[in-house]
Amino acid sequence: MRVLGIDPGTVVIGYGVIDSDGDRTTLVDCGALSSSARLPIAERLSILYNQLLEIVSRYQPDAMAVEQPFVGKNVNSALAIGKAQAVAILAAANRGIPTHEYTPAQIKRQVANYGTSSKEQVQKMVSLQLGLSEVPQPDDAADALATALCHLGEVHLSNLLTEERQ
Repeated sequence: MRVLGIDPGTVVIGYGVIDSDGDRTTLVDCGALSSSARLPIAERLSILYNQLLEIVSRYQPDAMAVEQPFVGKNVNSALAIGKAQAVAILAAANRGIPTHEYTPAQIKRQVANYGTSSKEQVQKMVSLQLGLSEVPQPDDAADALATALCHLGEVHLSNLLTEERQ
């Protein structure tokens, strides 16, 4: 299974592509897509959408996992990130790719075994799980890989529960 993880933003979108055959998970690619913060939001989202379509076409994932915005004290920030999240979901939907959304706490719990893990702890676990010597850069890419790994963990858990019921 190939999973494209997305860490949405309105200036930078992190992406991470991983493959899993069930026994082994490997890094395919990761990075960050960007647009200028000086552009109006509609133009930034259009640029990011087109860049995402290129990533989707290049890697042809079986599923996309997108981090949901954290709604803390800054509601406007969460709403803006929600727009970038919608752009990612639209890019997947237009290519017929199933999309799954995960909260930051779900991602931390699945990847680092603790829902309130620090960003550094999660990034270190991403490196360990993918057998990397260093934490992927930039941070947006590492976060996107964590989101993809979260999805694989959720799929594995779901499969185990299905087997148990049969």
